[in-house]
Order: sequence, then structure tokens, then C-alpha cells
Amino acid sequence: MTKDQPSDLNPLRHTAAHLLAAAVLELYPDAKPTIGPPIERGFYYDFDFGNTKISDDDLPKIEKKMQELLTTWDDMTGEKVSAAEARKHFASNPFKLELIGEIETAKGDITLYTAGAARPSEASGEGGFTDLCRGGHLERPRKEMKSNGFKLLSIAGAYWRGDEKNPMLTRIYGTAFPNKAELDAELARLEEAKKRDHKILGPALDLFTFSPLVGPGLPLWTPRGTLVRNLLDEYVWKLRKARGYDQVDIPHITKKELFETSGHWEKFSDELFRITTREGHEFAIKPMNCPFHTQIFARKQWSYREMPQRYANTTKVYRDEQTGELAGLSRVRAITQDDAHVFCRPSQVKEEFLKIWDIVDTFYAAVGFTDLTVTISGHDPENADAYLGDKKLWKDAEAQLREIAKERKVAAEFVQGEAAFYGPKIDFIAKDSLDRKWQVATIQLDMNMPERFDLFCIDENGEKEQVVMIHAAIMGSIERFLSVLIEHTAGDFPVWIAPVQVALIPVSEKHLAKAEGIATTLRESGVRVEISQPTESLGKRIREAELLKVPYMAVVGDKEGENEVAVRQRGVEEQRVLSLEALANEINAVTPR
Repeated sequence: MTKDQPSDLNPLRHTAAHLLAAAVLELYPDAKPTIGPPIERGFYYDFDFGNTKISDDDLPKIEKKMQELLTTWDDMTGEKVSAAEARKHFASNPFKLELIGEIETAKGDITLYTAGAARPSEASGEGGFTDLCRGGHLERPRKEMKSNGFKLLSIAGAYWRGDEKNPMLTRIYGTAFPNKAELDAELARLEEAKKRDHKILGPALDLFTFSPLVGPGLPLWTPRGTLVRNLLDEYVWKLRKARGYDQVDIPHITKKELFETSGHWEKFSDELFRITTREGHEFAIKPMNCPFHTQIFARKQWSYREMPQRYANTTKVYRDEQTGELAGLSRVRAITQDDAHVFCRPSQVKEEFLKIWDIVDTFYAAVGFTDLTVTISGHDPENADAYLGDKKLWKDAEAQLREIAKERKVAAEFVQGEAAFYGPKIDFIAKDSLDRKWQVATIQLDMNMPERFDLFCIDENGEKEQVVMIHAAIMGSIERFLSVLIEHTAGDFPVWIAPVQVALIPVSEKHLAKAEGIATTLRESGVRVEISQPTESLGKRIREAELLKVPYMAVVGDKEGENEVAVRQRGVEEQRVLSLEALANEINAVTPR
């Protein structure tokens, strides 16, 4: 169950996942169910269908079988069993056997839940179904579920346990709600999401493209898209500069020793692109920037009077993501990070965190996300080997973040197990126009890397004092952030980051010179203008400007003077006549300073 999943819908969606598995077994007896959890907006179940191929065209048939089986599911009850009994029940399912072995090793309870008839096998043929599960279902599915309250949505591939070395499974996604009205509202939202899909809108707005010759996960940015990226990044830098940051620059490759010292080589070795030089030296293309910044700090001895040191660096990193997990801009192999690292004394941590928090709030308000929620991501004490540092270090660091959130008067949810491997973090969650939640900015507290690199300043007593490192990303991955922003706005960017702010459309060739004069005046006032050349019909050019989501559009003909335009603003039917000065002032007034 995800941290964002509404708790009141978990039992319903968890039950729907089991109902899906039962229906699949009725229709495909040789299929092997694996796991099927509720997720933020629905549920899924992964299956091994062997040599049988299914597609989205099969979903109505499976959904109909789910509706039939639901009429026989009077109750759903759990029974603790021995590992031997569980293995006997799932003797032909290697995936369930693997899970049973793990539960047995961890000395956990093994529970089989059954819906409908008794269980000699996974499906009885009479609506009965038994699954390995920890629980969390509806007790009386037939009474508590509506047959018109769930819907199967799509099919995708997924590796067993998320590991590409494991078999590829078939994942069936669905969603479920207490009634048809809520389901219909969700389906309408999903239809709107399809229209806003950044993988479709981005190329349509001429922001980015992909090339099979360059490779998957490696987006190419057009002049329009590059302008949007630069406007956003320049604004982040402006906010940072006002708070004492300095820009630095780093190479894209490094000797592996840098990442061995930082701990990244061991933790992320599978995600590294590696290079062997002609002399046999092993290098890596950087998957992150923080170890490089430690070496900029380490170049000299620092006095406590010179602390903090704040470094900002927008640059690309590269990660060897699995091809099947790449998704438009949401998950790529070339990632642009608006990264910053603060090296400070422990006593300065709170002040530096709050300064970064100010940047986060200011930036996200400017791009249209005004209601950020906050989580504190801590480590998992039961999986201590996954993290650097001892328990006391982690306990103290997490306590500091709680205190910072308290100082900010923010009720921050604590999420166990979501920390970075080197330290806890504060994550900012944005809700988009389709009510979806996205983790955006992050501030991370790191006491481990300074220790591993022996980073210190000289304190008031002339003694070495280990510094603390704060990682801060405002957009994080610019690619991923833009995927969120495109879908949130449906491409109707705030005026200040629209690549073209005013589209001038001369009626004919004879009006082109007037349009060029108007464009020159507006450009001198800082307005981004594009002239639509009169090679197509007027109607077609107006439609093209609308499709490109240009905030202001002005047709230039005989009626307009040299210093005024009749403009139509995006989303407003009424046309206004404005002087060029008034139009420039209106646009510049909404540009953050």
C-alpha cells in the first residue's frame, strides 16, 4: 500500500485485485498469479501467462468474469497456515513459493485468504479463490462491492520483483470505487489525462523530440523547449543567488574511486554507464553530482568564519535505466538536475534548510503549484544495511528535520524507508490539476558523505569540525518536472515561461512590415514575439497559434495603428485593443522578479 493511497479505499481495491486474479484463473487456468496490491488510484496484479498472449482487447472479457464471480463472494476470510501447507497449495506456482520462503525466513505469519468456496487449489471453478496475503480486504465482497464500481484499464509488462534479471510478467491495471458515480468521475479524469499526456503534447507544442538514432530515454530539446528549460532554470538560479549561492561546474566523467569513496559505486553499480580508457583505467559517466562538489569544497582549508559554502550546478547526469521502464520525460537516461549543495556547520543546518524552503515555496507558486504538502523521509531500521552511518546518526538527523518542519509550522508526514541511502530528507509533494500527487523538490541532510571524504572546517578553538552537507534540488530532474508541468497546465504555460508570448498574424503580405515594426517594439520591452508568415490562410494561422497555446494573439491588418494591437488572450473570448506599451507592461507584470 502506498503512502498516498486513501486508507478507506485500500480494502476495496485490494479485494478487487484478488477478484481480478480469480477471474484470470477461471479464464486462463495455466496462468500463475504473483502479487496484486492497491496503488494510489487503483490496483494491479502481475501474472505469468506462459506462452499465452493477452492484450487490452481481452480486458472486457476478464472484467465480465470478475462481475460474475463477485456474486459468489459472500465473504473473504483468512487462515494462518504452516509453510508446508502453503507450499502444498501453491506447488505449481514458483512465484508464490518464493514469497512463502521469504516469509518463513523472516519468521512471519503465513496467511491464506479465501473468497467463495473452500480451497483445494487457487481456484475452485465455482467462484472460490485462495491467495497468499497479509490481509486488508472487504469482509463481505458481494455486499460491499458494486459490480459497476470497478474497471480494468490497461496491460503493461513488469519484471518480477522489479528486477530485469527476473522473468517478464504481464501487469493488469484497474481501478475501483464504492459506486458507479465515483468510477465514472475517475474514468473522465483518465480521459482528460490522455489528452494532457506530455508524450503527445510535448512534440505537438514543438518542445522536444526523440530520435531512434540517438536512442530511447535521451530527449532532444527544440529551440522552444530549450527556452522553457532555461527560463525555469534561470529563475531558480536567481532565487539561489539572492541567498548566497555560487555557481560551479564539473566534468561528466570520473574515476571510479570518487564513487567508491562516496558509496555510490556499491549502491548504484547497476545503473552506471562505465568507460574503460585506452590505458585500462575504469571511469564512470556521472549518475549524480554530489561527490564532485565535495571535492570542490575539499580544495582548501576553511575557517568557521567562511561557512557555509553554497554551490549550485545545473548539469546532466546519466543512468542506465531499463528500456522497458523508460517513459517520455518521466523516466529518462539523460537527466538534467538543478542541483545545489551546502556545506555548513551543524549549528547552521536549520537556517540553511529554511532558506531552501523559501526558494521551493516561491518557485512553485510562480509555476502554478500553490498547495505543496511535505513528507519527511526516514530510513528503515529493519534494513540498516541499505544505508550509510549508524543508528544514532540517523536518529539525530531525522529529529533535526522534524524540528525544522515544526519551525515552519508544517504538519509533515514521516515516511519510513524512503530516505536517501546517505541521509533523511524533506520531500515536497505537488497536486496537479487532475488531483494526482507528484514528488517534486527535495532537501536532504547528509552527515555521512562529509565523514567519508573527511570534510571539515576549523572552529573557534582551532580544532577540526566535521561539516554537514545539504543536498537541494528545486525541480530535481528538469525533464520529469516538465512532464508534470505540461500535464498540469495542458501546455497552457504561465505567460512568463511560454516560449512565445505574442503571436503576430499579419492579414497579408502588405501588413508584414507593420507586424515586423510591432514585433521590434515589443521585443525591446522584453516580450517574446513570433510573426506568422502569410503563406497560409488567415484562419489556418490563427488555428496554429491556438494549437501552440500562445498566450496572446494579435491579427495585424489595416485597422491597427503602428503602436497598438487588437489582442485576444488565451482562454478569453473578448478582444481588446491595447497600446504596445500596455501589452508589454501586462506581460512583464506577471513575470516573477
